Amino acid sequence: MSKMTERLVPIFVVLIVAMLVVPLPWYMLDLLIAANFSISIGMMLLTMYTKEPLEFSVFPTLLLVMTLFRLALNISATRLILLSGDPGRIIQAFGQFVIGGNEVVGFVVFVILVIIQFVVITKGAERVAEVAARFTLDAMPGKQMSIDADLNAGLISEEEAKRRRKDIETEADFYGAMDGASKFVKGDAIAALFITVLNLLGGFAIGMFQHGLPAGEAWKKFALLTVGNGLVAQLPALVISTAAGMIVTRTTSRENLGSDVSGQLMASPRVLTTTGGALVVLGLVPGLPKAPMFVLGAIWILAGMSVSKSHEAQEKEKREEAYRREAEELKKPEAAQSLVKVDPLEIEFGLALLPLADPSQGGDLMDRIVMVRRQIASELGILIPFVRVRDNIAGMGPNSYCINLRGVDIGSGEVYPDRLMAIEGPQVTEKLQGIPGKEPAFGLDVIWIPKSLRDEAETRGYTVIESSAVIATHLTEVLRKHAHLLLTRQEVQRLLDLTKQEDASCVEEAVPDLVSLGDVQKVLQNLVREGIPIRDLVTIMESMADAARISKDVDYLTMRVREGLSRLITKEVGLDKGPFPVATLDPAFEKEIIEATKKSDRGSYVALSAQRLSEMMKAISIGMSEVASKAKRPVLLTSAAARSQVYEIASRIVPEIAVVAYEELDDRANVEAVKVIRLDEN
Repeated sequence: MSKMTERLVPIFVVLIVAMLVVPLPWYMLDLLIAANFSISIGMMLLTMYTKEPLEFSVFPTLLLVMTLFRLALNISATRLILLSGDPGRIIQAFGQFVIGGNEVVGFVVFVILVIIQFVVITKGAERVAEVAARFTLDAMPGKQMSIDADLNAGLISEEEAKRRRKDIETEADFYGAMDGASKFVKGDAIAALFITVLNLLGGFAIGMFQHGLPAGEAWKKFALLTVGNGLVAQLPALVISTAAGMIVTRTTSRENLGSDVSGQLMASPRVLTTTGGALVVLGLVPGLPKAPMFVLGAIWILAGMSVSKSHEAQEKEKREEAYRREAEELKKPEAAQSLVKVDPLEIEFGLALLPLADPSQGGDLMDRIVMVRRQIASELGILIPFVRVRDNIAGMGPNSYCINLRGVDIGSGEVYPDRLMAIEGPQVTEKLQGIPGKEPAFGLDVIWIPKSLRDEAETRGYTVIESSAVIATHLTEVLRKHAHLLLTRQEVQRLLDLTKQEDASCVEEAVPDLVSLGDVQKVLQNLVREGIPIRDLVTIMESMADAARISKDVDYLTMRVREGLSRLITKEVGLDKGPFPVATLDPAFEKEIIEATKKSDRGSYVALSAQRLSEMMKAISIGMSEVASKAKRPVLLTSAAARSQVYEIASRIVPEIAVVAYEELDDRANVEAVKVIRLDEN
């Protein structure tokens, strides 16, 4: 059926063009006029039954085709009227029966139809289409940003985002096309008026000079046919103009026009009964007809009472259904899931901080959270889950907030939404007065100043930060520190599925034949914990597959993977921009750690006394403090065999330290050993 339609539409358009020059017999013209009526009515009904304008997106093009079709019919009818005086039965019926054989009445009716179409319907539809097209284009950037925000927040998939973007583009194209298509209807009305006038003059002249009819008889005959032809052409045009007005004034709805009209007009029983009462009161006014007023008033009042009873019954049924569903839900084992479910990430707010997360009150925290998630994903290569934001008015102070990871507090702070946080810079000479506090991410001393002092604070050398930016910065830092805890098996599986789309062989070779999903998770967690991005999963899985043939120990797998990522590690730590000052371990120090390393079912550990470990930590702390003054980030070089254990010891006293094995240095690395850490120095 679809293939047949694809062929018929082009053939139909070609035949319309042919009608402009090829004469048609009267019976064929009658058939095409009837088809014009039926198509016009069908288009109007279709606009009434669509739930949103885009369901009938072909309407602007169809409007052009139907306008051309009506003009072709008008020209064919004009040809038959002027040549033979017999344009067919439909036009004659309109001239004789519809207007009673009175050409003056017919012409007046025709002019009224033209005025209604041209001035009222077409003018209004044209204006609505123009405004809708302008507003749709203006709203496109905001809608696109909203889709991107939902996509980044993980609320919709990439396919859903593409579909929504396509709908926005189609909507803009549709209203733009309707703005132009309304000119077709306007031109059609003007053309119909000119054609009718020309038919009157031409028919009158042909009747008198070619057929030899008296002036009165020639006018009578050709005027009736001309007016009948005008009415036959104008009525379908009026119907399609109405359809155009309906489709551009329709808003997106879940129901068709009939359901919307009945549902919305009958939504308020009080309006119906009040209208009926007003009609009854008008019926009591002397001089006005009482019967129609009382009858219509009674109908409106009865309709209002009926709708009121229907609404009460529906509300009662909804309440009973809600109680029934609630009782059924409470009986299910899943009813307690909401009580035991733990969100991966959430931020709890005190009462005063709620406006920060409410866009309607100017809060931009949700947008900042989206940017934080994108930043962490770009830095580390993991997808941060959706951050739930909720209030905890009873359990927190009004200006306090708390960042929870699976229900456990990993960061908290206090901010003032009506103030700005000012951090004192090195060039500050005159201090400002405000509420003293601590910067939650780095523990710096700050003061909270009124927003009106922003310019003054910046002039004096302070760094001024908004409350939402303070929370976003704190969230970024705690996510960097705890990102490895968010790398669940499900998240690892999702990352592996994405990698399969690029290189399936590297994943299928390793998992599950050589390593399990849990082993992959532990290796990736080890990398992320030390700030190594895992975006290059192809290299990671290839290195893991090669190493797993020798040993499936997680520490060994991590070591080999880090060696495979040597170029990345060199770049991330900054060792390619040298000479980079680093510290190294004394061989005896390394040897002691390697010999003390033991294996267990929970991994490897250093079996040394607490006193010896304390001495090692102290030596590392002193040695790295000398390096920290010379480098942006303290880096300690050691052998691959001791690297993981050295990091476990060193990171407890120097959290920002980067422990790199010699085997992990790329050929671009340019390092300078400025300190050798020994135990005997202490």
